[in-house]
Amino acid sequence: MKNFADLTEREVLAVAISSEEEDSRIYMTFAEDLRERYPDSARIFEEMAEEERGHRHRLLQLYEERFGPHLPPIRRDDVKGFLKRRPIWLTKNLPLDTIRKEVETMELEAERFYARAADQAEDVGVRRLLGDLAEEEKHHENLAVKLTGEILKPDVRDEEDRTRRRMFVLQYVQPGLAGLMDGSVSTLAPLFAAAFATHQNWQTFLVGLAASIGAGISMGFAEALSDDGSLTGRGSPWLRGITCGLMTTLGGLGHTMPYLVPDTWPNAFWIATAIACIVVFFELWAIAYIRARYMDTPFLQAVFQIVLGGAIVLAVGILIGAA
Repeated sequence: MKNFADLTEREVLAVAISSEEEDSRIYMTFAEDLRERYPDSARIFEEMAEEERGHRHRLLQLYEERFGPHLPPIRRDDVKGFLKRRPIWLTKNLPLDTIRKEVETMELEAERFYARAADQAEDVGVRRLLGDLAEEEKHHENLAVKLTGEILKPDVRDEEDRTRRRMFVLQYVQPGLAGLMDGSVSTLAPLFAAAFATHQNWQTFLVGLAASIGAGISMGFAEALSDDGSLTGRGSPWLRGITCGLMTTLGGLGHTMPYLVPDTWPNAFWIATAIACIVVFFELWAIAYIRARYMDTPFLQAVFQIVLGGAIVLAVGILIGAA
């Protein structure tokens, strides 16, 4: 993947052209999905799709004047810094509020892309067009914020609070939750395998400590290197990496610490294991709650994915260690 700063003006325009084309198709998909339920909102998405096609035409016209008819094969997926969004538009009968949130994210990303590209452009005509498109995408973002106000009849929504919450989720909740999930679940098997293989608390603690710290370092670097935050607004990559790494380590240490129970105590192994199992129970339910609270995941689905998955990993570790 290429860094945004390394893109030439030709590549920037090519990425913008392909992005506008893709976004236009996404908006038309939303319009088709909403047409029967919310015809007014469907018309808004059709208008937004038409505007995106107009943006593409203007970009393509400028590109052909500067560089000719051939577009290089580069898309935003090839550029480091764009959000990797799951294709929710492939799902039918989405809630209108879910669609609105997706549109907010798309337009915020587009606005940041054009603003950053305009600052980087050297050609006056390219700079002018990219700056104009940044303003137009900002208008789309504001429209998305207000899109479902009358249809859903919610309480008064403060746009500034919405943006702050979205940025909080992008910068802290997402990397922290990813780390907590990895640390809590991935360390279960090695920890409990060591516990039931040795029946020694101190050796088990050392295995859990090594697994937790190792996973924290790995996840921290992976998060920091995945996105520099320049386009997505996700903040400092190292801050996100530290958040993800710390939460990964803490997730593993939570059920590792009980094995500090001294081996000299009567039934020390079973005391430590019982406490560790209780900690695991609360860890998994806490992860399920955070996913439901901040990531718009249905609570029962989050419970099924996290609690059941964690229980399976725990059982695998016990079976392997007891073999």
